[in-house]
Amino acid sequence: MTELAEKLRVDKWLWHARFYKTRSLASKACQAGHIVVNGHSIAKASATVSVGDHLQFFQGPHLRVVEVVALGERRGPAPEAQALYTDHSPPRVAKKEAVSDIRTAPVGAREAGSGRPTKAERRALDRLRGDDEDI
Repeated sequence: MTELAEKLRVDKWLWHARFYKTRSLASKACQAGHIVVNGHSIAKASATVSVGDHLQFFQGPHLRVVEVVALGERRGPAPEAQALYTDHSPPRVAKKEAVSDIRTAPVGAREAGSGRPTKAERRALDRLRGDDEDI
């Protein structure tokens, strides 16, 4: 194997592994400093990764920690992309579990999808929050 084949640009690898939909999005994430390779934040998409490197980045609200297992030659189907890395990410927490305790919920919080409050509910929320100056 040649030396060029043993390393790959980080933006290209992230695109091959299907973490980003386009290579330009992967490149922008690298340039913004959102990708950490082996404990060092990178600022250029031209930084290289090789087998055994560890990458950390956020994918939405979730932290992804992956180890490079192989360098892809193309952006193939999902099973082929999943063979390029080993996932060491912490377990994801569901939104309902994150705010399950009523004491941690903000005062006057409403369930998602419950719609806008009625006039009576709004006035009750104002009284609860201490904003009942008009009433």
